[in-house]
Amino acid sequence: MKWVHFSYQGRPTYGLLSGAAIQLTGHTWPDILSGQAAVIEGEIEPDGVALLNPIGRPGKIVCVGLNYLDHCRETNTPPPERPLLFAKFTTSVNDPSGDIVWSRELTTEVDFEAELAVIIGRRCRQAREAEALAYVAGYTAANDVSARDLQMGDGQWVRGKSLDTFCPLGPAFVTAEEIPDPQRLAIRSILNGAVMQNSHTGEMIFSVASLIAFCSQAFTLEPGDVILTGTPHGVGLGRNPRVYMQDGDVIVIEIEGIGRLENRCRVI
Repeated sequence: MKWVHFSYQGRPTYGLLSGAAIQLTGHTWPDILSGQAAVIEGEIEPDGVALLNPIGRPGKIVCVGLNYLDHCRETNTPPPERPLLFAKFTTSVNDPSGDIVWSRELTTEVDFEAELAVIIGRRCRQAREAEALAYVAGYTAANDVSARDLQMGDGQWVRGKSLDTFCPLGPAFVTAEEIPDPQRLAIRSILNGAVMQNSHTGEMIFSVASLIAFCSQAFTLEPGDVILTGTPHGVGLGRNPRVYMQDGDVIVIEIEGIGRLENRCRVI
């Protein structure tokens, strides 16, 4: 199933994306995470409906750096021996069509990163890799927007990754049974119509299952938590000359089976 979160008749609600229509269900986010069913109440057309990020405000956003072999090659970085984890603040979450906004006085090197986002469905602590996918409620697309000058200048990554609006998610929350193997998905980013990243989740160094197992040995993953699983080659930082987003640019993230995440940049 593909769930969407949107504003309807003045209030946020969830519905099932069904062809060219959205089916209203009466679901809440906890219902969806737990897999509870509901009777369909009605149907609306998606035209004119403002999509919201599909998961609301997660408890935590766990991110993985340097998790694609092709990205390690382009940055001339040896593949890590274990997952490189960092956090992105939950206040960075943005809607599927929300503007990515930053101040030119704070940063001038804002980059894009297409990523598969994993949403945890039930409490997970010390999971084995063989059972780890059973804890996944579903998936969505993410853009791990990154202020490279802050990221590199700080000596740690959290501030440069966590500016407000720097984590667009969406457009839909796709339940786990729709994606039985998350290592078989095409993933790409498109900047102003030009393809920048074009890869496949099979390039991940650490699979979704191994990431869940690794994280859960150190800390508890809770329902609604998000894991951003890394980005493939083609980011602006890895290009010569480097390519950073500018005021008015449109950045698109596409992941096979999930959909198209499109955001405009706005510099203030």
